[in-house]
Amino acid sequence: MPIAQPGELLELLPERGGLAWVTGGEGLVGWGTAARLDLTGPDPFGRAEAWWQELTAGVDVVDEVGLPGCGPVAFGSFAFDAETGSSALVVPETVVGVHDGVWWLTTVGRSPGLPERRDRPAAPGPLTGRDGARTAADWTGLVAAAVGRIASGEVAKVVLARDVVVEAGRPVDPRWPLRRLAGQYPSCWTFAVDGLLGATPEMLVRLEKGVATSRVLAGTLRRNGDPARDRYDGTALAGSIKDLEEHGYGVRSVADALARHCRSVEVPEEPFVLALPNVMHLATDVSAVVADGSTSLGLLASLHPSAAVCGSPTGAALRVIREIEGLDRGRYAGPVGWMNAAGDGEWGIALRCAQIDPDAPERLRLFAGCGIVAGSKPADELAESEAKLVPVRDALLS
Repeated sequence: MPIAQPGELLELLPERGGLAWVTGGEGLVGWGTAARLDLTGPDPFGRAEAWWQELTAGVDVVDEVGLPGCGPVAFGSFAFDAETGSSALVVPETVVGVHDGVWWLTTVGRSPGLPERRDRPAAPGPLTGRDGARTAADWTGLVAAAVGRIASGEVAKVVLARDVVVEAGRPVDPRWPLRRLAGQYPSCWTFAVDGLLGATPEMLVRLEKGVATSRVLAGTLRRNGDPARDRYDGTALAGSIKDLEEHGYGVRSVADALARHCRSVEVPEEPFVLALPNVMHLATDVSAVVADGSTSLGLLASLHPSAAVCGSPTGAALRVIREIEGLDRGRYAGPVGWMNAAGDGEWGIALRCAQIDPDAPERLRLFAGCGIVAGSKPADELAESEAKLVPVRDALLS
């Protein structure tokens, strides 16, 4: 039902268990659990779709607003590698959304609706950090090893991830970093699902009324804060053979995946430079018209993992990752987002993110990854990964 603005979206979240998908002050937040699905093993998207269709088939929906995100929605976060990770779909009891200035409230079952008031989140307190699965020196060795695998012709591109562990002085209230991420990166999609939180700049797929769009990011340069230098560096990034090669793999993988389900797949001839506060990316927006009735989950089954987060060819890159990375990515670099009863929705790639340890909520694992191609230099890739860790690190500071 339509409502008056109750405050900023992220201010409505509870201290624990909140769900969020927000960009530019608009989007969805939710809390409470009306239904939940946890998945391990093969075909998570197909099994999730079957569960969702069965769940929503008998739901009596009263939608007085008619905007994307109205009615029952499920927030989801999927494993990067279904062989080793787990995925989750959560249907909240209460959802508040805003789109183009129109606010609404969706309740499921006996949801009490809007809270009277939420307390302010507390800062995490003093932070300490340590290496995750690999030291920085070990990780640069992995980059060199990946370049060797590329030189041998085994793979053309492989994306290597690394993690760091941050310990806070008290259990982390997710609302603290979420509000800071949303404020500092308003053009990204700030998300929270099942303890995974972050602000991704990459939309894997948005599906609305049969039209699918995807934003591909690959090719990265750290910003240094000087506008003139950033303009110069942005021009250099747009002409970098190494970065254009890396970007091209990502664009082709998305376009080819969409072509299995769509007609009129449109791919711009050249990428543009997307400038974020900490880095610049080469970016391409791909659009297509769905021709086979696929839902957003059906598209995800073909799109994930894309070359932007795995490599090319996908199968060979995934084998290399499993063999040398030595890291349990969990749901880092997997799809994260939401969908409605019709199967439309928005699914980003879980980047610039952290996972709160469910057994020790004062502990988080922060993730970053870099696309490795023939011209990659280990020291440069390490610096790029450090730049990608900045958003969540900064968001945790008091």
